[in-house]
Amino acid sequence: MSDETNKDSSAANDQAESAEIKNEQSKAEQSKEELNAEIEAELLDEIEAEQEEQQPVSEHLLEQVAKANDQVLRVQAEMQNVRRRAERDVESAHKFALDKFAADLLPVVDNLERALAAIDAADEGQKSVAEGLELTLKSFVEVLARYKIEAIDPAGQPFDAELHQAVSILPNPDLEANTVMDVFQKGYTLNGRLVRPAMVVVSQG
Repeated sequence: MSDETNKDSSAANDQAESAEIKNEQSKAEQSKEELNAEIEAELLDEIEAEQEEQQPVSEHLLEQVAKANDQVLRVQAEMQNVRRRAERDVESAHKFALDKFAADLLPVVDNLERALAAIDAADEGQKSVAEGLELTLKSFVEVLARYKIEAIDPAGQPFDAELHQAVSILPNPDLEANTVMDVFQKGYTLNGRLVRPAMVVVSQG
């Protein structure tokens, strides 16, 4: 009986120790899980804090990049405008470089035309002079045309304030109002731009 009692007592002790060990293991596992949960929570908090710190920096960088891109686009647009203006200026300089020179030549043409008009065509003695003036005037006009200097001779045409200068207005029932009756002096253009307006007499109607 004594041996069996000792065996039962030993078995009970073993079971108690086993239960206590399992209980300790369970507590250890629970503590481990709680510790892991705390560590994970702390890590998440740190990550969120870092993200919050980095977010304003990222937004600031994006704003700087956007501003830089906008400045680059503005500079490119301004450079294109400058280039276009320079091209227009060069083209205008080429087109109208003779503007003042042409204006100085026009009185010579006027004088040749007046001299030719003053010659009596019936006078045989002036015939050779008239022919010489005609050839000179023709050559002069051809040179002007070669350099895009063209005459404005608007007799019989409607008055155009942009091209004509009215020196007199006379009543004329045979013509519509604002019609050019007579041209005192021809006008001229250089590449389509007015060098000198035509001086004209306009009908009153």
